[in-house]
Amino acid sequence: MLILNRYLFRELTVHFVTVTGVLVVIYSSFLFAKVLLQAANNQFSQNVVLSLLGLASLQNLTQLVPIGLFLAIVLAIGRLYHDSEMAAMQACGFGIRRVCRPVVLLTVVVVAGLIWMAFWVSPSAVQQAHDVRMQALREARFASLEPQRFRTLAGGDVVFYAERIDTDGMLYNVFVQRRIGDKVEVVVAQRAEQRGAGEAQQTFILYNGERYEGVPGRNEFRIVRFGEHGLPVKLPALEASGARIDAKPTMALLQSAAPADSAEFQKRLSAPLMTFVLAILAVPLARLRPRQGRYANMGIALLAFFLYVLLTRLAGVWVERQTIPSALGVWWVHAGVFGIALWLLFKQDPPEWLLGKAAPSKAGRA
Repeated sequence: MLILNRYLFRELTVHFVTVTGVLVVIYSSFLFAKVLLQAANNQFSQNVVLSLLGLASLQNLTQLVPIGLFLAIVLAIGRLYHDSEMAAMQACGFGIRRVCRPVVLLTVVVVAGLIWMAFWVSPSAVQQAHDVRMQALREARFASLEPQRFRTLAGGDVVFYAERIDTDGMLYNVFVQRRIGDKVEVVVAQRAEQRGAGEAQQTFILYNGERYEGVPGRNEFRIVRFGEHGLPVKLPALEASGARIDAKPTMALLQSAAPADSAEFQKRLSAPLMTFVLAILAVPLARLRPRQGRYANMGIALLAFFLYVLLTRLAGVWVERQTIPSALGVWWVHAGVFGIALWLLFKQDPPEWLLGKAAPSKAGRA
């Protein structure tokens, strides 16, 4: 029996690593497109893109691992049924409940890692991603000007262009457009210099140029020629969003009585609990009848998973809105699905005490 346990544990581990790896790659591809869109809109550097991609992947591992393990168990045990290996095991007295031993062993290892991920790694990754994004936004907003490239400042109210920039930072053949209410100012100058680069309050000193002022659609314009002209530009403050609840330390959630904090803590604990419950549920769902295809039960397994996730998230929303008590929380969902999993398991392989039969004696077996 020890050989069969090792064999099953190896099969389950290989399927778990493969399925979870595929899910991570698929998710990362969608995530990469989202991060690239943010980078294009906010002029993020390559290092920022890679950092955000890695941190976002860490945040969502707690969502990918449960379904990865669930599908891995369904696929691995389903293959044993399809290849008639399970029939041979059962003929040797290796029933479906004994299959749960390597399943539970692998699940305990995965759940231990998920607890660490959900309670410590994921909140830290959320906070780091927020800090990286805010720092990248500041650098992109306050960066120095580049030649032959239009740059918008002050939330789009100011557009700046310079044909050439020398080593001393002097700009040549400068174009500036500034919008003040309904009025539009257009300034062209031979030279200009930027003072206060990297700060929210900047000033452009323009030399030898002209300024055109007016309201679009009207014929009243004013033209001003100047030898030196100062153009102040004040960037709006880059306000950080409020503290994200999913970035709060777990201990802070435990010490808080707010419904939102209670819902967040239950959400973090739900990932390990869901992983364990799904692992038990996967064993009876993986059973195949003779001549059934290897993937015949995948549709039912996926439907069960999505219903489980939907009910868990719905219960979390009810806790946050105080529709149900925090003590009840999401636990009723996990308990209900766990009860269904045990019922299916015992239905396929009922224990002797449930059948009311005494275990055969050694003399009888002899």
